[in-house]
Amino acid sequence: MTDQSAIVSVDLGGTKIAAALVRTTGEILSQKSTPTLAEEGVAPVIGRLLAAVDSIIGNADLSHLSISGIAVAAAGVIDTENGTVTHSPNLPGWCEVPLKKSIEEALGLPTFLINDASAAALGEHRFGAGKGVSHLVYVTVSTGIGGGLILGGRLYTGASGSAGEVGHMVIDANGPRCSCGNVGCLEVLASGTALAREAQKLIQQGASTKIAELANGEPSNVTAKLVADAARQGDALAREIISQAATYLGMGLANLVNIFNPEMIVVGGGVAKIGDMLLDTARRVAIERAFRLPAQRVQIVPSRLSDNAAILGAVAFAQAAGVPTT
Repeated sequence: MTDQSAIVSVDLGGTKIAAALVRTTGEILSQKSTPTLAEEGVAPVIGRLLAAVDSIIGNADLSHLSISGIAVAAAGVIDTENGTVTHSPNLPGWCEVPLKKSIEEALGLPTFLINDASAAALGEHRFGAGKGVSHLVYVTVSTGIGGGLILGGRLYTGASGSAGEVGHMVIDANGPRCSCGNVGCLEVLASGTALAREAQKLIQQGASTKIAELANGEPSNVTAKLVADAARQGDALAREIISQAATYLGMGLANLVNIFNPEMIVVGGGVAKIGDMLLDTARRVAIERAFRLPAQRVQIVPSRLSDNAAILGAVAFAQAAGVPTT
């Protein structure tokens, strides 16, 4: 006889698929992660997602648990009402993909789909750094950059469910072309992809840097993590690359402060794990460039839930949308 519901929550990103079995109280019971391999296309990625969910369910002790649904936080522009990934710059080929329908047909469980950054905003608001905060902006800095909005204590998704695409505000009209097709987006200037691209370019131009040593002399091996590792080891070029990205990030945060006047901006995602080397500069630039009154009110803080923010937020979203909780 079961005594509690659980939800299988999935964070579908451009780099990895993370799945977890989560009690509706927010307790994570088990987790599994697998590479997205997004370049292989839509069907293989959905196949890996389904395999991850199958594995989570197959290894669960269901003697005192019932699986009440699947919650998916996915990168990209999401039509939450219809359960469709409309467009995802970091998932090549994902255009009008009916992900909710695909999962429900394969697994026979009610499925709920939300943008990953919106989910992370919900997660931080309910379980993390933003508990008790009425006006919160979440910014994820990872492979790409996304955002989620809590306004008046409620998730704000806009007229078509796509609000919060903060990574695609234009910061530099003459900047590099973004994967979304525009130029000079915050994402193309301050994401993990941007850090790696800038380091690769400088190495190919002959720059002397520990990044090249860590990449075994092969520019294509350079990742944002290697840039951060080199910076922590005192490499001047790596520190400069991070400082430049942090400055752009701060410009973006200043825009958010001016537009939304939030009490708190929570910064999460893999690149945010660089820590103070990134956030101190971003925070300083944001406060310098924002209007004085909202700048005095806002706190800019790191994520408390880290990699689990979207996982837990997707569960909160599924509960709000009506998944059984008993």
